[in-house]
Amino acid sequence: MKYALIRLVAVLGLASLGSSHSAWAAEGGGRKLGVGLYGGNGHQLSAASLAKGAHARLVAVAQVRTAPPAGSGVKVYPDLGALLADPAVELVSLCSPRRADQARDAIRCLEAGRHVYAEKPCALSERELEEILAAARRAGREFHEMAGTVFVQPYLEMRRLVQAGAVGEVIQVLVQKSYPYGAHRPQEEALDGGMFLQVGIHAARMVEHAAGVRMRTIAGWETALGVPEEGEGKLAGAAQIGLENGGLATIIMNYLNPTNNKPRGHETLRIFGTKGFIESVDGGTRTRLVTAAGLVEPLDTSAGSRDYFDVIAAHLATGAALPLTSEEELHPLRMLLRAKAKIRPEPVPKSAAKLEIPKS
Repeated sequence: MKYALIRLVAVLGLASLGSSHSAWAAEGGGRKLGVGLYGGNGHQLSAASLAKGAHARLVAVAQVRTAPPAGSGVKVYPDLGALLADPAVELVSLCSPRRADQARDAIRCLEAGRHVYAEKPCALSERELEEILAAARRAGREFHEMAGTVFVQPYLEMRRLVQAGAVGEVIQVLVQKSYPYGAHRPQEEALDGGMFLQVGIHAARMVEHAAGVRMRTIAGWETALGVPEEGEGKLAGAAQIGLENGGLATIIMNYLNPTNNKPRGHETLRIFGTKGFIESVDGGTRTRLVTAAGLVEPLDTSAGSRDYFDVIAAHLATGAALPLTSEEELHPLRMLLRAKAKIRPEPVPKSAAKLEIPKS
């Protein structure tokens, strides 16, 4: 009977997700947000993905990797300033050429009256993050990070089951996130934000957005051991986290996934609670929920994923509710920025750095 109840919780959660997705698709009356793409340093939105959306349309690009085909009707501009001069652009998707410039670019877009959807990390310091949010408030526009980590399966189903109480109160969370290393990894952190923020942000979102418990304290480490080039690039990092409910979380992050191993972003998520645990291992290829009541293996992910930009576009075009508040969306980055700020500058190449973070 208990096993059946667990399955019923899963089914009801998926049904609810499906109905809300249908409601978003039905709303809007054909209203489509005009989107401009700036830069290609990261996971920039594509013309193909935007063409499938119900609430947004591509109207202009600047400094993207692939220009739209002739006759598409999409305008091509030489720089961000020219893009912002186009009144058809209502939202700018930012993948700035240098991540160190992205906070400034976001503020420029907001002050020009545009909403912003920014690649991670959207800022390289907590001060920059606060300046972005202050600019959004002044302009009456919305700022969002490309924070859809747990809105793809199987993490979306894990989030829903945890919210439904399937594992009880969350006590401990373990996340491992690993990408391949290669010459494409910048040795200058100003270009992409560096390993700690690039990789760690996904893991931090899994702690808060999947396990559903906010981080209260964080202590982190990173190392350049094994990096073949000279520079400030790092190869691995870790964080120990105190959660607001008194629980604990551990994050492992690195560029140590072999290039021939799939998926490219190899990851593990385990959430332990008072009633059992739920896990996704081997990059989401194996999932299960284990409780005293029984075993669910694999998790039912048939409802599919939610495209985070589509969710934001629906919100801006129709007023549909968002799954995360602005504070919830950006708090994982905020905590990593606090941790990163305390990591000592590395005087000797390929050494580890340690930090201590006071309670916030």
